[in-house]
Amino acid sequence: MERHLRRRRRPALSCLECRRRKIKCNRNEPCAHCVSAKLQCSYKVYNDEPVITQLPERNGSRTETSSPSTLVPSPLTQSQSQQTNISTPITEHGVSSARGQTEPPSVAETLRILNSLSHNDSQPQDIAPGIVGVLQQGQKPRQPSAPSPIHGLSETGRDILSRQLGLKDSQIILNKTRILGWSLRIGTAKEFAPIVACYIAAANSSKDASSQDTEIGALHAEIWNLSQKCKNMARSIKLARPSRWLSHPEFDLSPPSREVADAMTTLYFRSFESTHRILHEPTFWSEYQRYWDHPESVTPSLRLRILLVIGIGSSLSEHGDLEAGFRGMVQQWIYAAQTWLAGPLEKDRLDVPGIQLFCLTILARQIFSIGGDLVWASVGSLIHIAMQIGLHRDPKHLPKMSVLQAEIRRRLWATVVEMVIQASLDSAMPPRISLDDFDTEAPSNNNDDEINESTTILQSHPRGTHTTTSMQLVLLDLLPTRLRILQLLNGLHSELSYLDALTLSSELTDQYRTCSSFMRENEQSGVTAFHRNLLDYLVRRFLIPLHCPFAGEARTNPLFHYSLKVSLDSAMTIISPEPDEGFARLMAIGGGLFREGLRYAMSVITRELVVQVEAQRVDGTLRRNSQYVELLKKNVRDMVSLSLERIRQGETNVKAPMFLSMIMAQVEAVEEGVSGELKLAQSAKDSLEYCYNILRARDGAVSPPCVDNTGLTPRSLDSWLGGFGLDLDLDSDFFLPDAGAT
Repeated sequence: MERHLRRRRRPALSCLECRRRKIKCNRNEPCAHCVSAKLQCSYKVYNDEPVITQLPERNGSRTETSSPSTLVPSPLTQSQSQQTNISTPITEHGVSSARGQTEPPSVAETLRILNSLSHNDSQPQDIAPGIVGVLQQGQKPRQPSAPSPIHGLSETGRDILSRQLGLKDSQIILNKTRILGWSLRIGTAKEFAPIVACYIAAANSSKDASSQDTEIGALHAEIWNLSQKCKNMARSIKLARPSRWLSHPEFDLSPPSREVADAMTTLYFRSFESTHRILHEPTFWSEYQRYWDHPESVTPSLRLRILLVIGIGSSLSEHGDLEAGFRGMVQQWIYAAQTWLAGPLEKDRLDVPGIQLFCLTILARQIFSIGGDLVWASVGSLIHIAMQIGLHRDPKHLPKMSVLQAEIRRRLWATVVEMVIQASLDSAMPPRISLDDFDTEAPSNNNDDEINESTTILQSHPRGTHTTTSMQLVLLDLLPTRLRILQLLNGLHSELSYLDALTLSSELTDQYRTCSSFMRENEQSGVTAFHRNLLDYLVRRFLIPLHCPFAGEARTNPLFHYSLKVSLDSAMTIISPEPDEGFARLMAIGGGLFREGLRYAMSVITRELVVQVEAQRVDGTLRRNSQYVELLKKNVRDMVSLSLERIRQGETNVKAPMFLSMIMAQVEAVEEGVSGELKLAQSAKDSLEYCYNILRARDGAVSPPCVDNTGLTPRSLDSWLGGFGLDLDLDSDFFLPDAGAT
């Protein structure tokens, strides 16, 4: 009797040469190792199947010895146009799904399902070239007599764990002069196509006068006219920015009254210093007193550090009628600090106080939205300077120094690394650091008043004891996981697999759940709602870009539904933090990382609202069991209110409220069963009119910088810079391109 060879149950994804040499294969066609060794690259998924060969590329071309059949698209790609009703996630706000279905599977359950699917056997059919063809060869199911969801699951489940999503050349988009960040990539979903089409039609209306004869054409023309008026008004407002005066710097560097300065400084140490350990509080208060007693004797670096601390603290406080004037003063302090840092390098830049000023400047730029979306370039300089003065080496490896100085250096390094990874996430650029690049240990778990220049022995408190350094230690514990997320998301040759996403998400949420419990248990030790909100914001926003590539596929394949749930939960948590007046004010004025997180949440929630309403229309269940849809609508309305408040507080980009208003109009059109084109255009026009009135009121209240310096004149500033000039007017659009603009 003929003996049959036992079939290998698990498909071999590596090429034959890499399997023989027992090295990792990148599974390209041909793979990197075969190309470098100039070897023939062959794949064989099972022992009883023919070999599929790829020869190394020569002169940009590739010779294949396998069948010339074309590649078959992935089943997930083929099914993008098919809408599958999946269970709606239960958010952490306690509102259950409108469809009343069960909770989506956990990470462990998802992995179990995917593993079981990946081990199913299937008879090979046609052969397609390369590893993609090998995987698809094992995905083709037996032809059923009728379509069945089960066959769809088995068809896509085989390689779902190894599904890799990398940034292809066709997906690299330049937003003006920069590569598109993650928040804007998320916003390019097909659900927003009607909104983008309306905006482009409005832009083109200025070139085609005949299109304005219809009602919709007239609305498009009004939209474009209003958008240009808003843009011109924004330019007028920006004329008062100090960057427009840098050829003749006239910075007002006089501090506010002592009473106001004391209150703002205290507010700074109670808020931002919890996560960004930049200053040693007792040392700073001593220098602060010297500044007020003898202002003419302090160095420019100290003066700017004190002014920035006052300014950052003021971001969480109302100033009544002095709001606009005080905000203008703070902006001048930030520009002055950035100008001083950007000047020709002197020795007083390459020291710990110089790094402290650099960190304060980057934090202030993001809080007050002064080039906050461009800080990735700045943190590159920051980390280079920090490494040049040895912050990346633990003080025990350096010449002997005091315990206080060693702790300040450890805290500063942790702050620098945190700023680097946050900027990397927002810019979709590679992180400038890896865990192999430094050996600086974590700071000790001590309060500032326990350390001074005379301290010789420092006994760190147990990690379960809350101190002023606890929140920084929490962020430092979460650094390795977040850094791996960034390397997979933003690495040039990295590809994110679903298994990676599930594993990293599970690590991050498990670690953070423990930290959250610790923060809640220490309310009596000074942990406030602001601290919890800020820590939550800095951590959770990493989960949205991590899961969004797979969350989009969850609408056609329920196996990805866990990613959809995580994305929505994270977005809703960002939009609905614990009630806290200071944090709400920060979200209303903040730029940089404080704006990018809102953009992540905005994209995820609005897309889910459109998808759910459209799914109900197809099912014939509109206005039934609408609890979940109403929750999404409430979140969108809250975002509309926040985006309008941001314009009142200093934002000049009017596209966010316009986009959100158009989303609500699109949803209403679906619910009413009418064409959405007219409603979209009308909502855009109404939103732009409202925003224009806000900008016009702001333009009348803006005044150019004045000069009233104490011991620090424009001439002295110019002498620090050696006559160096710099244009720092930095801004960014929100969501829609300037299509058709001339």
